[in-house]
Amino acid sequence: MKAITNVKILPVVGEPIEKGYVLFDEKIREIGEGSPEGEFEEIDGEGKVLIPGLIDPHTHISTFQGRSTLPDVKEGNEYSSPITPYVRGIDALNPDDIAIARTRKAGFTTVYTGPGSANVIGGVGCSIKLRGKTADDMVIPGSEMMKMALGENPKRFFGLEKKLPVTRMGVAALLRKTLYEAKAYSDELLDYENGDANRPTPDFEKEALVAVVRGKQRCRIHAHRADDIVTACRVAKEFDLDFVIEHATEGYKVKDYLAENQVRCVVGPTMLSPVKLELWDIRLENAKELSEAGVVIALTEDTDYNTWKLPIHVGVLIREGLDYDVALRGLTIEAARILKLEDRLGSIEVGKDADLALFDGDPFSNMTKCVMTIIDGEIFRD
Repeated sequence: MKAITNVKILPVVGEPIEKGYVLFDEKIREIGEGSPEGEFEEIDGEGKVLIPGLIDPHTHISTFQGRSTLPDVKEGNEYSSPITPYVRGIDALNPDDIAIARTRKAGFTTVYTGPGSANVIGGVGCSIKLRGKTADDMVIPGSEMMKMALGENPKRFFGLEKKLPVTRMGVAALLRKTLYEAKAYSDELLDYENGDANRPTPDFEKEALVAVVRGKQRCRIHAHRADDIVTACRVAKEFDLDFVIEHATEGYKVKDYLAENQVRCVVGPTMLSPVKLELWDIRLENAKELSEAGVVIALTEDTDYNTWKLPIHVGVLIREGLDYDVALRGLTIEAARILKLEDRLGSIEVGKDADLALFDGDPFSNMTKCVMTIIDGEIFRD
């Protein structure tokens, strides 16, 4: 058993504790003021700040791997077709990716990683703990979610080859057509499972979408421009999908719509230059405006290596008016809820995984260092 003592605790759920302790093994066992009783290995947190392990809910760490054997091709996009729901991020996970230790060193304990946004339906990603020697060590079982994308990326990758989709209409139509066919296949399977029909001819592509059209697997829908955001919501409603909007770069333009429809958004990256047309209206105030409108947000750096910069960039958003507690929640409990892991991660509570980050000051200051990251009770000083 270990204990971090004499430390300022920001538990996220509950009030801050100015001078307290957290007792843990692989789980958080006790939280309180003063010092715990009994025998334990003590870690003195005097002058430091303890928060839940940070979570980036949208990365390409260990799947893109930051390097490739082929020019201009990374592992994270299966370019062979605009529809590849059967692709699985776990099959590209590289535990030796140099981004893992760099991200962990910044206080992150969990990230979501998976296919990129070149495809209309790009495949399944998963949540991983930033430790382990094999992909199976890293992956959190049951955390798989389906990647979808609207806007410029699928148009650019396939439209330039005169392949569907060429237009935004084509992107939405192809997504709708694929979901329609997957729903029909799922209904045939249900009839078979209920004993009312023969089993339909196995279809590997449609099989990968059965959980999606039954609302049992969450969809992560990439959309930057305001009209793409609304199109994503429209299609998702048609098929009663469990979904989250990724990026929401122009979310501030439709913030009331998103709030009214209770659409969760993973916002970011917010420090991008306008490298493509749908990013021309990027604004640092986006997260603030969405939050103030009532939209629940998590925050992301969306990268294969630079997630370590996210706390610094969130500090800029706080400077631009984002509420501090909203910012902290956006990298902890709300990120965990996006990943459906809030029962294990995202706050310092008894019974949750002992995923913690110890900083020598404000976690969102560029003058601050993370001095210790703890994952499932294992201490990493990197």
